[in-house]
Amino acid sequence: MAKSAKRLKFEDAMARLDEIVEAMEAGEIGIEESIARYEEAMQLASHCRGILDHVEQRIRQIQFDASGQPQVTPFAAAETDTDNDTDDQPPAAGQ
Repeated sequence: MAKSAKRLKFEDAMARLDEIVEAMEAGEIGIEESIARYEEAMQLASHCRGILDHVEQRIRQIQFDASGQPQVTPFAAAETDTDNDTDDQPPAAGQ
């Protein structure tokens, strides 16, 4: 399962994580199996975090300019706008 974690959809990876947690909490498995499942869970968690990071980059934030008009800007650009005040122009439509 660990090698195929990267091919799982987010929902499937989360469902597998739930299964692992339930089995470990129920005490249904021994220590060696617990270690193996923990390693699998960490790989699944990393995979899910990567998916969420990718989705976050695609999110668009609505910000308001000085006149109160909403502007849609890419999420990543919103984080860097405060660092770079040289670009006062909103992104062109479709970018």
